[in-house]
Amino acid sequence: MLERTKKHPTDKPQEAHFVGSYDKIIQLREMAKSLGLQDASESVTIEEAFPGYGDNSLGMALKGARSREGLTQRQLAEVTGMPQRHISEMESGKRQIGRERAKKLAEALHVSDYRVFL
Repeated sequence: MLERTKKHPTDKPQEAHFVGSYDKIIQLREMAKSLGLQDASESVTIEEAFPGYGDNSLGMALKGARSREGLTQRQLAEVTGMPQRHISEMESGKRQIGRERAKKLAEALHVSDYRVFL
């Protein structure tokens, strides 16, 4: 018999919105800051900070890891044995990465978990 699997809670940040008088909202903000919470109105979403992330997050992760290591596409191609054209297509979102390629890329780019690219 199959058992239900529990979904573990994530540590994803949550937001809260309040309606009230200006004085009460100021008090609430001060109390929240004393608890270590941040004012969400002072932050931006990842999509706002990095346009195109929502459309091609895997390609941006690959390009970011490659840039962090200081490698060109050609150098990464030599290290992984993949054609440079394929790396370009993966970064632009035109080609899927796949598990075996993700493992090669993670090893070459010193990424601890290859699933970042999946």
